[in-house]
Amino acid sequence: MDTFFEDILRKVKKNSLIIRIITLLISLFVLSLVYNLFLLPSNLVTGGINGIAIITNYVYEIDSSIMIFLISATCLLFSFMYLGKERTAGSIIATLFYPLFVKLTSLITQNISLNYEDTFLMIIFAGVIGGLANGFIYKTGFSNGGLPIISQILYKYFKIPITKSSMLINSIIVIIGSFFFGWSMLMYAIILLFINNLMIDKVLLGISKNKAFYIVTNKEKEIREYIVNKLHHTATIFNVKGAFFERKRKVLLVAIPTRDYYKVTEGLKLIDPDVFFVVEDAYEVKGGK
Repeated sequence: MDTFFEDILRKVKKNSLIIRIITLLISLFVLSLVYNLFLLPSNLVTGGINGIAIITNYVYEIDSSIMIFLISATCLLFSFMYLGKERTAGSIIATLFYPLFVKLTSLITQNISLNYEDTFLMIIFAGVIGGLANGFIYKTGFSNGGLPIISQILYKYFKIPITKSSMLINSIIVIIGSFFFGWSMLMYAIILLFINNLMIDKVLLGISKNKAFYIVTNKEKEIREYIVNKLHHTATIFNVKGAFFERKRKVLLVAIPTRDYYKVTEGLKLIDPDVFFVVEDAYEVKGGK
């Protein structure tokens, strides 16, 4: 049975692989444009490898693409060592292509002149466009790698929540940036991150960080085991009766983080092509163990 569900997960990852890779590459290219058009010229340190690259570029004049590649490659190595090759595979494309795109777009944007005195306008554009690109990356099922890998390792071995460790790492980077570029930059960074996350949540992934699935299927056992044993989420089963034919059926209620939306929807369709499900935003999820 474990082999069956492992095959389902593999099929989910392979489904529309070419389209997903193309979407990922376009999104990474857009993010590199955001970096060279808005973040680097305005010295907007918002955390992550971009923030470190901006600081080292300013202090040591190290080429951003080189620094981004070095950090990403190091994180990828740690991922392979501590998280395993399966979880590392999704970050390889971003690790290789994002630094390359940063270098290419730096050459393109050399001849583009923007009004960098209007910092607030810069952060709006960077937040909106960057949020869209990051949202599409989430939807492909791939990862953009980088420092979030460190948060995943801390969670696996020390049970430190990913959101808390990620916030701490990014906060340290932003505070260090504030020493070089002024404390007003800190306020701009907060606004940019807010806009970025807003675009991801509302435009691409819905208006909440969690999704609630109502699933009607003839393969209730297989789907339940896929969700519980392979995706490690809980499920509630209750009996219902159809209004038209008055047939008794079982409905699975599943609450998941939005980041697993793709794995659930594609897995459901692979296990049961005739599955019927409804998805809605879950504004708050508590308990369920």
